[in-house]
Amino acid sequence: MSSSLFSFTVKDFRAQLRRLVLTGSAVAVGVAFLVLSVGGAGALVQSYEQSAAADVGEAAVQVVPGGAEGTLPAGAAARAARVPEVTAVAERLAGHANVIAPSGRPLDDRALVTSIAADPDLRWQRLDAGRWPEGPGEVALDRESAERVGAAPGGTVRVTKADGGTADVRLTGLLDTSASQALGSQPAIGVPYAQVRTYATGVRATHLDLSVAPGADALAVAKAAKKSLGAGVSAYTHAGAVDNALQGGKAMYAVVMTAALSFVLIAMAVARMVVTNTFSVVLAQRARQLALLRCVGTDRDQLLRIIRRQGLMLGVLASATGLAAGAAACGLGTAAVNGLADLGPVEVSLMPGPWTFGLAGVFGVLLTLWAVRRPARAAAAVPPVAALAASGSAKLPEPGSRAVREAVSVLMLVAGAGLLVLGAFGGSAVSLLAVTVGAILTFFAVLRYAQYLLPPLVGLLGLALRRPLGTVDRLSVQQLRANSRRTAAASSAMLVGVTVAVSAVTTIGATEGGLDSMLANRMPAVFALDTDAARVPADAIARLRAERELTVTPVRTATLTVDGRKTVVAAADPAGLNPDAEGVGAARTLKDGEAITFAQRPSLTLAGTRLTGVTGASALPFSLYPDASVYVTGTTLDRIAPGAAVSTVLINPAGDTGHDAARAAVDRALAAHPEIRIADTGSDADLIRSMLDRMMLVVTVLLGFSIAIAALGVAATLMLTVEERTREFGMLRAIGLAGEQLRRMLTLESVLLALTGAVAGTLLGLLYGTLAARAVLAGHVSPLEALASSGGTALTILGILAATVLTGVAASVLPARRVRRMVVVDALQAA
Repeated sequence: MSSSLFSFTVKDFRAQLRRLVLTGSAVAVGVAFLVLSVGGAGALVQSYEQSAAADVGEAAVQVVPGGAEGTLPAGAAARAARVPEVTAVAERLAGHANVIAPSGRPLDDRALVTSIAADPDLRWQRLDAGRWPEGPGEVALDRESAERVGAAPGGTVRVTKADGGTADVRLTGLLDTSASQALGSQPAIGVPYAQVRTYATGVRATHLDLSVAPGADALAVAKAAKKSLGAGVSAYTHAGAVDNALQGGKAMYAVVMTAALSFVLIAMAVARMVVTNTFSVVLAQRARQLALLRCVGTDRDQLLRIIRRQGLMLGVLASATGLAAGAAACGLGTAAVNGLADLGPVEVSLMPGPWTFGLAGVFGVLLTLWAVRRPARAAAAVPPVAALAASGSAKLPEPGSRAVREAVSVLMLVAGAGLLVLGAFGGSAVSLLAVTVGAILTFFAVLRYAQYLLPPLVGLLGLALRRPLGTVDRLSVQQLRANSRRTAAASSAMLVGVTVAVSAVTTIGATEGGLDSMLANRMPAVFALDTDAARVPADAIARLRAERELTVTPVRTATLTVDGRKTVVAAADPAGLNPDAEGVGAARTLKDGEAITFAQRPSLTLAGTRLTGVTGASALPFSLYPDASVYVTGTTLDRIAPGAAVSTVLINPAGDTGHDAARAAVDRALAAHPEIRIADTGSDADLIRSMLDRMMLVVTVLLGFSIAIAALGVAATLMLTVEERTREFGMLRAIGLAGEQLRRMLTLESVLLALTGAVAGTLLGLLYGTLAARAVLAGHVSPLEALASSGGTALTILGILAATVLTGVAASVLPARRVRRMVVVDALQAA
């Protein structure tokens, strides 16, 4: 009996395979997306690891600081040179300086000064153009900084010196920082080792690169160097140094993989809905056949096994196809990335390992089996008496208790709504998490009631098309509303993809639109001075105060000991600070003898003076000065630290002065001080905004896979509908409906299915995204106002809606083609 049952299962699956092709394609796309996502995450981590390894250089042995201070002890290079078998030592020095633009002001970003080793074999930096600097008055710059100041190899650039002056130096070459973690995040100045202290402040020794004699044991030399230099350092062979540099890649891999798999799970959830819907339709159309099987002796368990085995076969075929497509996409992607992108010495591969392919295939099969489980249970419950039905199709019973399903749905809806309100308006530290969980719960409840919510929306969308399309529109809408469960199931797949996409786009767009206001409300000043010196020159402060467009607030600091730990204490006049910034209100009411602490301590003792802690404004000291953790009044600071230096100056535009005019006034006042940089919240906002733009692009592209899978679900539903409605189509042709009108009717049904899910998803996405944005913006700005100022968000959402219309049209191509080829007489004779 088992062999004959299996034989029937295989034959029946082959007979139904044409109906399940598009469903299998949805699973295949999901599996291919899984393979490509894992490969892409791996390639990103590969680039990180290879760039970290490239910064190690080619030294046979490398010595690095062993403690958290990141600086080698004095004299380490000389002691390392005396280690047996060491033939050369290059000490890596790092410090900071400024690159001066033609305007006379330094670039806003402080430059990292890096030493160029005299021995070419021990140079770890990479040269992009020109030659290495070798003597006094010669430097190399990163390409971006050189372009910003309009310099080229052979020309001159102006940089600051350690003594506070400036120097015009010859630019000999351009550093390749595209694949360097140490140099790629800021301007970089490469100078000969002997000249580093001429230009750089805060110089520290970060590494020792050692060459060893030919044939020497590098591991033995590393151990000898470690012993010679003491417990404060670590020494590695080249391979060990590379392994040490790669440690950060493991944590990064976990983060990147988690982010990538979250999008994969969304796509696979959509694929599961497509499979469930398709099998439900197919099994409903075969209800009479299934009842006949029951009549000839097949019991419910055997029927369940037949359907589940067919699901297994579909899962295996679809997963194998998806694995092949994923491998091809990874191969093409690898060739494109390495051939077109400028990655320097980094070479990546998007092709994941064999374990990934195996797990992706198993996941695709299990997903298909899980999706088939529910329609299989419903089909197995078809009674034998259904064989007497005149029609071959029937409505399958829904398994499980309806009362339980309703109770769970209502509970999820109520709990989710409560979390949404709490997260958006509660103002807690976990607001965004509460909104996310609330959105998930309410969305599952919406899916449960989709069969009641989506068909009326189909009617509303059909009203807009009734005038141009007339009869075709009415027939399409009537068909979709008559089969509400099928309409809801097909549109729900699109609903999932569009809801997630619009939610993400809305959150990112609102955050981007409210960025300026959020930063302005959180920061006490628009501009802050940044200098490598211990204090801001008094004449610079005087020149700033002479500018009428500016409100100038010097910040004085002192380093004192609290409970045995060095603590930076800051004081400033809060009258000139942004009154909306966190803590400024508390600072204006602070009394002598009181303090605002980052740790929110109830009391503390500074220089023998007992101070009372004030709670509720813990971020203020840090926002005034990055190293500060305690804020006191000016009178208190004068008492506990007389003569405290002005470490920075906070500047706000005065009155109605705009940002650009205020920045020009600052630059004008500091023209004689090129060593002072300006931190500008406007520049910070531009940087964050560019990151959000890239994030929006990535999210939209990744979620596009979910929408593509949903489109396959719409196409599969239409193809099955064509088989079920063959006689109906024949009747319509017989009474005068042209083949072109039938094609338009099916195209309209497809577009309405896709657009219904997209419109509902857009409305839900806007709601969820707006509430999430409110949690992110923390009430500093209205998310609706932020969205209104972010024009790109509206265009992106319109683009998503347009894409769903196009997918609806594309999904109708095969079903419409089949309808047009129908012979009217044959269609009328169909059962």
